[in-house]
Amino acid sequence: MTTHEVLSPPGSDFARLTRRVSEADLLRRRPGYYIARFSLVIGLFAAGWVGFAFLGDSWWSLGLAVFFAVMFAQVALLSHDLAHRQVFRTRRPTEIVGWTVGNFGIGMSYGWWMDKHTRHHANPNHDELDPDVDPDVLVWSKKQARVARGVPAFIGKYQAYLFFPLLTLEGFNLHVSGFRALFSKSLKHKWIEGSLLTAHVVLYTAAVFTVLSPGKAVVFIVLHQALWGVYMGSIFAPNHKGMPILTGKTELDFLRKQVLTSRNVRGGRITDLALGGLNYQIEHHLFPSMPSPHLGQAQVIVERYCAELDIPYCQTSLLDSYSQVLRSLHEAGEPLRNRS
Repeated sequence: MTTHEVLSPPGSDFARLTRRVSEADLLRRRPGYYIARFSLVIGLFAAGWVGFAFLGDSWWSLGLAVFFAVMFAQVALLSHDLAHRQVFRTRRPTEIVGWTVGNFGIGMSYGWWMDKHTRHHANPNHDELDPDVDPDVLVWSKKQARVARGVPAFIGKYQAYLFFPLLTLEGFNLHVSGFRALFSKSLKHKWIEGSLLTAHVVLYTAAVFTVLSPGKAVVFIVLHQALWGVYMGSIFAPNHKGMPILTGKTELDFLRKQVLTSRNVRGGRITDLALGGLNYQIEHHLFPSMPSPHLGQAQVIVERYCAELDIPYCQTSLLDSYSQVLRSLHEAGEPLRNRS
């Protein structure tokens, strides 16, 4: 599966939904929107570094660590839309801009993330096929907990309490994962990706330690990366965690597989901005290349269509979505608590 829409047999449930969405003209590109969004995010990103240099060796610079945590996440969301071909139709400009904003801009490997995320879209919440539910640190089901060893077994007992604290390490993990991917056979353009990742780390570290004293520099980096990790996890966790986990060879068709494993988050424009449109996770999974500003309109169509077919459609508040995630993590860790 690619990041484009899946081709469905004529007359299938998903094909009929696609016709409704197409008739509403929601699959067309939005170049003006993305020009404005890229300009705003990159402009603010650049202005932040100018302000950082202007403040100099001051503890007030820690306020910009918070600002950059938000901006790094917003750049990551742009990389997400690029990977799904929401911005450009063709591969080459998509890759060039993806490497620039992802690898060089925030130190996150565009190629590694795209490969991982594409596999997630193909089989969301599948315990064997979705890399996002690999039990590498946390366990996502009681089945995984029963066979867990090492770190997942140690953390899994109380993972619901540790979830948000562990997210403070996610920013560092994204950097490390990008460099580790350079040794993977599946990653293409290793020299380009590696060079840009290295350039990011060198320039970022040099800028921070040139402007700030060593003590302030270390605090700035730790605060920035920790908050970025929490923000990234807070964007992606509500989407699928706590939803049904598929096992074995699923018999679900594409429409039901995507809807039943995804969760939408209610909210207005602030929620749309903060989550980059991923609060419409169901619609995004059904139509990955749909520009994010169209997802809200598609939501009305998809929810109505699911009601017609009697397909459960999950939509809740942001706080309740986090509550569901934590309850699910606590339940998944039960076999580990009983083991001891």
